[in-house]
Amino acid sequence: MKNNRRTFLQQSSALAGGAFLLPALGTGGIFSRVSPADQLNVGAIGLNGMGWADLSAAIKIPGVNVVALCDVDQNVLDRRMKELASHGVDTGRIKVYNDYRKLLDRKDIDFVIIGTPDHWHALIMMEACMAGKDVYVEKPVGNSIGECRAMIAAAKKYNRVVQGGQWQRSQQHFKDAVDFVYSGQLGRIRTVKVWCYQGWMKPGPVVADSAPPAGVDFAMWLGPAPKRPFNSSRFHFNFRWFWDYAGGLMTDWGVHLLDYGLLGMKAGVPKTIAALGGDFAYPDLYEETPDTLTTLYEFDGFSLVWDHAMGIDNGSYGRDHGIAYIGNNGTLVLSRGGWEVIEEKGSKTKVAKPFVKVSDDGLANHMANFVGVVRSRKMEDLHCSIEAGSHVATVAQMGNISFRSGKRLEWDAGAGRFKDEAVNAQYLMKEYHNGYALPKV
Repeated sequence: MKNNRRTFLQQSSALAGGAFLLPALGTGGIFSRVSPADQLNVGAIGLNGMGWADLSAAIKIPGVNVVALCDVDQNVLDRRMKELASHGVDTGRIKVYNDYRKLLDRKDIDFVIIGTPDHWHALIMMEACMAGKDVYVEKPVGNSIGECRAMIAAAKKYNRVVQGGQWQRSQQHFKDAVDFVYSGQLGRIRTVKVWCYQGWMKPGPVVADSAPPAGVDFAMWLGPAPKRPFNSSRFHFNFRWFWDYAGGLMTDWGVHLLDYGLLGMKAGVPKTIAALGGDFAYPDLYEETPDTLTTLYEFDGFSLVWDHAMGIDNGSYGRDHGIAYIGNNGTLVLSRGGWEVIEEKGSKTKVAKPFVKVSDDGLANHMANFVGVVRSRKMEDLHCSIEAGSHVATVAQMGNISFRSGKRLEWDAGAGRFKDEAVNAQYLMKEYHNGYALPKV
């Protein structure tokens, strides 16, 4: 039942084996079954983690051709080009860049994949839309509530297909579980619990600032984030634990799991938000975001509880992550491994359902859905539109803002802002630095 991010990334890397890449990118073969009109060129920006997994899923789809790679770390680019070449890919037709703007200038690119750290998502996505590209953007789609709104506006203005990287929306067992929730068999649901206990995750050590590694354009990596010296414990995977670049486990895993908590309840945004936590697991390591956090969201008719802990695997119901819809007749427990229904003791309504295992590849399905809509232009077919991705990113940001401000917050749905104007001024929109600014839409 346990299937954490480490396992998922290992599985995604395995997809890049020869049997996966060679048919998609080899000469002839699969291309002969795709008409010229259906050929699509992709450029990928940010290739150290999920960006590479996303690209690997994209180029498995017939007619999708990788023509450009971009990363601020030349070491990552060299590694990815060698991996492609080792599988027989003609890398001579693939151009590499350290500056994403040069990639966006190319007229032959149909869509881009954004796998950068979170603080770059909004700016690159909006500029890609302006350049006429469709976009697959990793989660969380935006790094602030204001960015999410700007991204929605850009996608709408430029009529671009934009898919958020919440691939669980394309996995069948998640859909089946939510359909069961919708059936009403659980009875009235009063509480939804969403948790993420990740024993393997830990921040980096406290180390001295240093020069960036050879091949790293650190100024470009920082981009719109505040200027500061390079520190290896803030770089690559560890960017997640610093407010300059991301939102910790709440936005790393939270947007995946909170998404289904909200979907199952057909919920909008909460009325109030209260969060408590801190750096309790690793007080001697380098982190700003809380490694332990509990957040209570108040909705009409039910409460949603978010609970995360780094350094612990033993979460609720014996799972290291999941969503539990707790109803009068029973509780449905859902995770990446599958789902089951636990009957309430003494219930006269028999709703127990044995564990249903995962049976498909959510990331592959999600990318196929995106590419299908790029071709059809039927925006309503997207599994995670920019509106959907922004919705859950906003809810996750609300929890972080409550924690950072130390306040129980009230949300004014009509005004689209907190009732505390001091909090709005400080947290609603990310401040951009170093001459960068979001485009006016």
